[in-house]
Order: sequence, then structure tokens, then C-alpha cells
Amino acid sequence: MGLASADIPVSYSTPSSLERGKLGYVPEVWNDPPWIEGDNDYRSVTDKVCRIAENPRPPIAWWVGFLIAASIAGMFGALIGYLIVTGVGVWGNQNSVSWGFPIVNFVFWVGIGHAGTLISAILFLFRQHWRTSINRFAEAMTIFAVVCAGTFPGIHVGRVWFAYWLFPYPDTRLNMWSQFRSPLLWDVFAVGTYATVSLLFWYMGMIPDLATLRDRAKHPARRIAYGILSVGWTGSATQWRVYEKAYGLLAALATPLVLSVHTIVSFDFAVSQLPGWHTTIFPPYFVAGAVFSGFGMVLTLMIPAREWFGLKDIVTMRHIDCMCKIIIATGSMVGFAYLTEFFIAWYGGNPYEQFTFINRAFGPTAYAYWIMVTCNVISPQLFWIKAVRRSPLLIFIISIFVNIGMWFERFVIILSLERTFLPGSWQSFVPTWVDLGMLVGSFGLFFTLFLLFCRFLPIVAMAEVKQVMAHVDGLAKRSHS
Repeated sequence: MGLASADIPVSYSTPSSLERGKLGYVPEVWNDPPWIEGDNDYRSVTDKVCRIAENPRPPIAWWVGFLIAASIAGMFGALIGYLIVTGVGVWGNQNSVSWGFPIVNFVFWVGIGHAGTLISAILFLFRQHWRTSINRFAEAMTIFAVVCAGTFPGIHVGRVWFAYWLFPYPDTRLNMWSQFRSPLLWDVFAVGTYATVSLLFWYMGMIPDLATLRDRAKHPARRIAYGILSVGWTGSATQWRVYEKAYGLLAALATPLVLSVHTIVSFDFAVSQLPGWHTTIFPPYFVAGAVFSGFGMVLTLMIPAREWFGLKDIVTMRHIDCMCKIIIATGSMVGFAYLTEFFIAWYGGNPYEQFTFINRAFGPTAYAYWIMVTCNVISPQLFWIKAVRRSPLLIFIISIFVNIGMWFERFVIILSLERTFLPGSWQSFVPTWVDLGMLVGSFGLFFTLFLLFCRFLPIVAMAEVKQVMAHVDGLAKRSHS
């Protein structure tokens, strides 16, 4: 969409005529592998993506994954019902660690959704070709992660029938909220805006592809459903012109949200007066960590999907290689933030602050801290090795470590509340079976939504992939002439 053309640098070696004529080959650097591999043209790309939704019998692996995920999601719903009937005492929350697992899971899932906006909006504005085959995965993941995140504030209210207190409404004193200074209130605006813009961005990007599924549909019900979702798209020049303008505006609107949303979430901690929390490094540290965990989750979803649905030619190892490099960069930022926290605690000379960080690393919950460091700082450094970045199995394993490490990062922050100013109030936080069940259940909800997306909607942005192929093919013909 609106991809800028570029002249071919004369300093690069000249490719063969076969290479120059291959759709999907990148003329900017002829020695690099192509974005789209295999003997693919526009029709073959359409067939490979559409057959996933058109196939009357999805792969057995899909059924197995869906049944497991749906069962776990059902357990999540049952636990929420148990919580409402019994009360928040079923959690392990206490006077010291009053937030516990709900806030850990909330911050974790909000962070997971950041890669979607980064890949879709920011890389689109910078005209990066490598986003086109993976942006649909990331956009869908963003929506589903925000759904999981939004579940926890509602049930953490305790009396869920008063969850409407989270929303702006005029009260008897004719003001919106009595505690407008609370960052928990700011989360309502930030996450709500993020969810709305991300949903619009995801849906708008799918409209041309939904029209393709509509035109190919053979069953009347599918044709009607896709016809409604494609909102009368015909692919005319006028529609494309309006579409590209609107898509670009949405991308520009979504870009600041990458910084703002998790910055606001970090204020839940950073504006407090507790040791280990009131630090100015939290906003950039949380944003880098969110992008880091988001890219890890995209790889966790995308590597099995490209295997099960036969998309290796479209989602190539070069796409995955670029994502691994982003993880190296953001993982290094997160590691630097960990060191900065210790340095500021030492340099500031505050004994409570110093004790908090020493207790994190060597106290009774040191296991959580070192799991965090190992998964977030050490494991991504393996991506410096090219052979690791070329192995889907190793990348998949490291991406799971990244997800584990980022959950433990939020857990470690919450565990700082165990040891506060008075030793007489020290307590050890012990999660209950309901805490653990809700954590697992949120993953069940997430994977259920993602598998349904893979089954019924186009998981690759066909229109954008074809535009990159057309752009590259046009430059190749210019160089050949």
C-alpha cells in the first residue's frame, strides 16, 4: 500500500535474468534471499492463503490444539464464576501483596499486544517489506491479548457487578471520577484506545482479503458472511485510493500508542512511593519489554502456523530472521534496564531501595529473579549466532523462554511488596490453585481465539504481499531493460 519505489544501487552485483524475473525477489540487495520463496505468482499466493479458510477439514493438529485450548478456556470461565460466587479470598492476595496474579497477568497480556502495532503501523510507515507476511499474525495477536488483559481488571474489582465504575459516567457530584489522579484510571483510557485503534487497523487491513474470500466462496452462507465483512469492496481505483489514505492515517494514529500504552501501564508502579517502584526508567523499560515479549509471542504462534498450513514460501526464514534481530535489540534494552535499576539503587544511597534489589536477587524469591534474567537477557543472545536464527525449532524454544521470562518480570515487581519498610509486616506470597488456574486459563482463551482466527480469516495479508511482489517485479523489469 503506497510502497515507495527506489532505484537499484549500482554498487551491487548484477543478478541473473531468472533472479530478476522472480516475483518477490528484493532488488535492493540482490545477494539476499527473496521475501517470497518458491515458484510463486499472484494466483499461487491467493490459493495458499485462501485454502486455509476454505478447506472443509482443517488439519488434525488444528483440531487437537483447538480442543485443548477451548477446554482450558472453559476452565477459565468456570474459575471466574467460582470467584464471583465465593469472593476474591480464593486468590492468594494479602495485605502486603494486594495485587497478586491479576495485575501480573494484566500487564503481561497488555505487553504481548505491542508487537502487533509495531509491526503493522510503524514498519508500514517506514516502508519495510518484511512486515507484509507477518503483520496479520501480529495484529490478530494484539486483539486477543488485549481481550485477555481486559478480563483481569473487571474481575479484580471484586464485586464485578460494579465493574461499570471503570467507565466514565456522570455521578451525583457532576464529576467523572473522584480520584482522577490514579494511573489505574489512566489505564482505562490507554488500553481502551489501544484496543479500539488496533481492532480498526486489523479489520481495515483485512477488507481486500475478505473480498477475495467472498468471491471464491462456494457455500451461500460463507459468501454472505464474507460479503458483509468486506463491506462492498470491489477493488476499484477509487476504493484503493481512499483505502490507502485511511490505512496510512490509522497507522500514524496507532504509532504513538506503542509508546503511550505501556508507559501508562508502567505508571501503575512508577508513581508510587514504594522502594523498587518509583523510578523514571519504568516507562522506556516497560515499552522495550512489551515489544520484546510481543515479538516472542508472534514467533511462538507463527512458527507452528507456517508449518501446519504450508506457508513456508510466504513466511520465510528471512522474515523470522528479522524478528530475531528485533528480539536481540529489545532484549539488550531490557538487560540494560535491569543493570540500571541496581546502579540507581546503589548510587541513590537509599537503604530501602538497596535492600529491595538485593532481596530480589538473593532473597527467598530469588528463583523468580534469576528465571527472569536467564530467559530475558541470556537466551536472546543466542540469536547472535546465525545458525540459531536459521533453526525454526531453536527459535521456537527461545521464544517460549522469552514469554516465560517476561511473565516472571512482572511477577518479580509484584513480589517486591513482600518485604516493605516494617519487618513485622513481611509475608510470603503464595499463589492458590485459582491463581494458577486463571493464568493457564487466560492462555487457553488466547489460543482459542487465535485458532478460530486461523480457521476462518485470512492469516496472511494477501493484498500487501502481492503489492510487494509487484513492486519488486517492476524494479526487476526496469533493471533488466
